[in-house]
Amino acid sequence: MAYKSIDHIVVRVRDIDEGIASYRDGLGLTLERTAESEELGIKQAFFPLADGSFIEVVAPMNPESAVGRAVESRGEGIHSIVFAVDDVADTAAEIKGNGAQLIGEGGRQVFVHPKSTHGVLVQLTAKK
Repeated sequence: MAYKSIDHIVVRVRDIDEGIASYRDGLGLTLERTAESEELGIKQAFFPLADGSFIEVVAPMNPESAVGRAVESRGEGIHSIVFAVDDVADTAAEIKGNGAQLIGEGGRQVFVHPKSTHGVLVQLTAKK
């Protein structure tokens, strides 16, 4: 198992425009682009960092989306930390063997349930 780097950090906010203002105007990060994912029910804003990683700010499009439920139950803040790994399946199998609870096994990305990581949703993604 090899963790290569932090690929990106996802921050959940109630309002995407306020989130963009905080990271662009307040912190001085450059807004690269925005997007919407109907499938996930979120609005997204991407802020690249010099090392190739990025900050992704997300806001719910509806209260029933995963992010909408998280904002309601846990408020704004860190939603997930995404690690780049050599092999998602191998890494997932190893950490499952260590006792971690996984979400979405068998896909190109796998999540580690926050119950296994002291309240932080961890995502594994492949990066070569």
